[in-house]
Amino acid sequence: MCGICGELRFDGGMPDLEALQRMMAQLARRGPDNEGGYSSGPVALGHRRLAIIDLSGRANQPMVDSELGLVVVFNGTIYNYRALRAELQALGYRFFSDGDTEVIIKAYAAWGSACVERLEGMFAFAVWDSHNQRLFLARDRLGIKPLYYSRNGQTLRFASSLQALLAAGNVDTSIDAVALHHQLTLHAVVPAPRTILNGVRKLEPATTLTVDARGATTFNTYWRLNATRPTTTRDETEWVEAVHTTLRNAVQSHLSAADVPVGVLLSGGLDSSLLVALLAEAGVNDLRTFSVGFEDQPEERGNEFEYSDQVVQRFGTRHHKYTVPNSAILDRLPEAIRAMAEPMVGQDAVAFYLLAERVSQEVKVVQSGQGADEVFGGYFWYPLMQAEAGTDLERFRKHYFDRSHAEFLETVTARYHGEDHTAAVVSALLAAPGADTFLDRVLRMDVTTLIVDDPVKRVDNMTMAWGLEARVPFLDHHVVELAAQMPVELKLKEGGKYPLKAIARGRLPNAVIDRPKGYFPVPALKYVRGPFLEFMHGVLDSQACRNRGLFQHAYVEKLLAAPEKYLTPLQGSKLWHLALLECWLQLNVDAK
Repeated sequence: MCGICGELRFDGGMPDLEALQRMMAQLARRGPDNEGGYSSGPVALGHRRLAIIDLSGRANQPMVDSELGLVVVFNGTIYNYRALRAELQALGYRFFSDGDTEVIIKAYAAWGSACVERLEGMFAFAVWDSHNQRLFLARDRLGIKPLYYSRNGQTLRFASSLQALLAAGNVDTSIDAVALHHQLTLHAVVPAPRTILNGVRKLEPATTLTVDARGATTFNTYWRLNATRPTTTRDETEWVEAVHTTLRNAVQSHLSAADVPVGVLLSGGLDSSLLVALLAEAGVNDLRTFSVGFEDQPEERGNEFEYSDQVVQRFGTRHHKYTVPNSAILDRLPEAIRAMAEPMVGQDAVAFYLLAERVSQEVKVVQSGQGADEVFGGYFWYPLMQAEAGTDLERFRKHYFDRSHAEFLETVTARYHGEDHTAAVVSALLAAPGADTFLDRVLRMDVTTLIVDDPVKRVDNMTMAWGLEARVPFLDHHVVELAAQMPVELKLKEGGKYPLKAIARGRLPNAVIDRPKGYFPVPALKYVRGPFLEFMHGVLDSQACRNRGLFQHAYVEKLLAAPEKYLTPLQGSKLWHLALLECWLQLNVDAK
């Protein structure tokens, strides 16, 4: 829920309130229900609200507690806010609202920066401590909610989107050469703290940032995922039951922390279908589900309705099914790209964007199945990596990197040549302590780093562009911690995600459980031809692209000549990767 922004001055000057207004205007679609601002001394805070919990004006933000000298702006949901509220009341704190925002204020007053360790949910927030003239920024453990910032010698600005910082002005928009390597090698994943722009950074997941009015800065990582076996052994049945209990609790907590109806984005795959089954198990009677499909290509179907329809029939949900023609995808593509906080190449970005538009007309909150494949080992490349010989990097790179370093050098112009930055970052992540086996290390990296800046960011951006909050129970940190301790062999059994399949057996149709792994397909962005090829050709042959000088012309011409020939190991279009990045820069950077 919501969009947040703010500015802290280090030079004794007053914040630029016009810049704050520009940031809030850029964030309006994230929070259509209310707008608020706060300014005092060196700080100014802004907020756009999507009202989910405590729909009254008492929960509007920025929320000020004059007695405690604290002000907060908050994006997200704290699922255990009721339990924390009771604990804080027992400590003597008095509440004037009924939602989760005020719980953050009181938690910060009671426990200081350690308050984040008690919060269960998805969040990005800022607390201004007027007594100590200190700004405290925090992001949730799995990075579900975004938090970008820019800084110069006099000012720190932060916001829920990169575009909001650009709207504020005075941002270095030159391309970060290291981030560019990640962008074109890790299918648009640029691990925090970098972004594609030198002047914008993002707070890492599970991290807090404290800045005082003189500019002194402290970062702190408050959570790390441990992927080692527990001292107490469990058999297969006990593991499955533990996952069932923990996931059911997550689904229920993600449901109950809302004063509005909650729906499900039902793709027809195991993950979202299991959410429907568990919500039904929790006693939800009037469950709303939503599916979207696209035009087929000869090589690939564009929908999974045959599976989602079976789930709808099994549970009698109030279902909404949408079919989007290719012409609508192409017409709306620039609009979806403009809504991306960072350039994202995943085919399903536009799918989620168009689906969220429709869903937002029915509900304000949905549950979604993102994270299940990474947490429970569902992707086809995990067994392939497992079977490889060599170093961790060699085993991972062969099946995951979009292009080799040599091809990267062929792709971009000489000014962006350098070391193999992506190999260095991935090597360091895989070498970190606290994981028993190679695949433990891979899955930990996927969950804590790669998923953050690919599917999770995609879903947040595309749904919040329509004032729709997407909740992801498979990324509840209790579920993630439990799964990380589970033997890899158990997760990979029966083609992956075995614990989820075992839970689903008897609850879902067998056809949904035993079907081949599916994706959110938009075939026209994979098999690039016709009007889509013309669109990408126009972007990459534009004067803006030539002036920018990112790509080597010969490489672009090679892809344009045979776009369907050049796919990544994960079957993504290399031409689309380049066109998306250039289009994003034209729409979001050049236009500012």
